[in-house]
Amino acid sequence: MDVDRLLPTPEAADLIALTREIADKELSPRVDEHEAAETYPEGLFATLGEAGLLGLAYPEEYGGGGQPYEVYLQVLEELAARWAAVAVATSVHTLACHPLHAFGTPEQKERWLPAMLEGRTIGGYSLSEPQAGSDAASLSCKAERQEDGGGYRVTGTKAWITHGGRAGFYALFARTAPGSHGVSCFLAPGTTEGLTFGAPERKMGLQAVPTTAAYWDGALLEEDRLVGEEGQGLQIAFSALDNGRLGIAACATGLAQAALDTAVAYANERTTFGRRIVDHQGLGFLLADMAAAVDAARATYLDAARRRDLGRPFSRQASAAKLIATDTAMKVTTDAVQVLGGYGYTRDFPVERYMREAKIMQIFEGTNQIQRLVISRGLALAEK
Repeated sequence: MDVDRLLPTPEAADLIALTREIADKELSPRVDEHEAAETYPEGLFATLGEAGLLGLAYPEEYGGGGQPYEVYLQVLEELAARWAAVAVATSVHTLACHPLHAFGTPEQKERWLPAMLEGRTIGGYSLSEPQAGSDAASLSCKAERQEDGGGYRVTGTKAWITHGGRAGFYALFARTAPGSHGVSCFLAPGTTEGLTFGAPERKMGLQAVPTTAAYWDGALLEEDRLVGEEGQGLQIAFSALDNGRLGIAACATGLAQAALDTAVAYANERTTFGRRIVDHQGLGFLLADMAAAVDAARATYLDAARRRDLGRPFSRQASAAKLIATDTAMKVTTDAVQVLGGYGYTRDFPVERYMREAKIMQIFEGTNQIQRLVISRGLALAEK
C-alpha cells in the first residue's frame, strides 16, 4: 500500500514514512502467523511505543507526539493495512488515554500520563457489560465509596475489553449512584487485587489481541483513581467515543485499502480468455467502485478529524465516518474475495481474513445502527 497522502507538514510526511517502514518490517512479516495461531505478538506494542506511535494525538509536554488528529488517523490507517488487530488495539489505547488527558487533574496527568503516552503501559477501555452494550446508561458494575476517604470498592462484570488481561491500565466506568448521572470514571491499574479476567473470546477475526470479560470482586481503587467528578462518567465516556469512532473509521479504511490492493494485484496477474481479468469491463468496474468507496471513506474520516483539530463540533461527522468507513470495509473486503474467486475463499490469500475482520468494525465503538441514531438526533437538534 502506498496511498498518496495530502499531509499538512513535512514532519507529518516523515512520520508516515516511518510508520510504513515499521509496519512493513514489524507487522507484515508476523501477521499471518499470529492470526492463524491466535497468539499475542509479544513486544510489538513496546516497539510501537518506542517509535512514538502510541501517543501521537496528545501533547508533547506529557510524552505525546503533538500531532493533529488528521495525521494520527492516517498513521493508524497505515498500521491497519498491515495488521488490523494491532491497529484496533492502538486505537483503543488512544481511546483509553482520553479520559485522563481531558478530565484528569494536573497532578494525575503528571503522575500517569507520560508512561501511557510513551507506550510503557498499554491501555484498555472498560465500558460495556454483558447486559449493557449500546445502552451504556444501564451499566450495573458498582464502585462504592469507602468511609474516611478510603477509596472505592468495585464489584461487577465488564465485557468486550480489547487487550483484556494484557493491558497495564483500564479506563473503567462504574456506577457510584443510581440513574444516568450516577456513573463515574476511574483509571484502574491492570494489577489491581480482586480484578481477574475471563478466557479470551473465540472471535471471528482479530485473533492475535485478546478480547475478554473482567471480574471485579470488591477490588479497591484509591481515591485518586477517580477521573473527573463523581457522576461525570457518561459524559467522559461519550467524549472519548467520538474520538474512538474516528480511530475505527481509519482502521476500517486501512483494511479496505489492503483488500483493494490485493484484488488489484491479483486482477493484473490472473488471465482468462487470453486477457488479464482486470481488462474485462465487468471486473474493472467492480475494482473502480471499490477504489471510489475507499477514497470516499478516507475523505469522510479526514473531514471529521479536521473539524476536531479546528475545535469545531464533530460528533455527527465522527458517527458518519465510522458508519461509512466500516460499511465500506465490509463491502470492499467481500468484493475482494469475489475478485479472487475460489482462491479468495482459501487462507492462501489474506482477503478471507480481511472479510472476517471487517465485520466487527460495524459493531464495536457503537454499532452502525447506533451511528444512524446519533446522526438522526443531530439532525433533529439542528432543526430546533
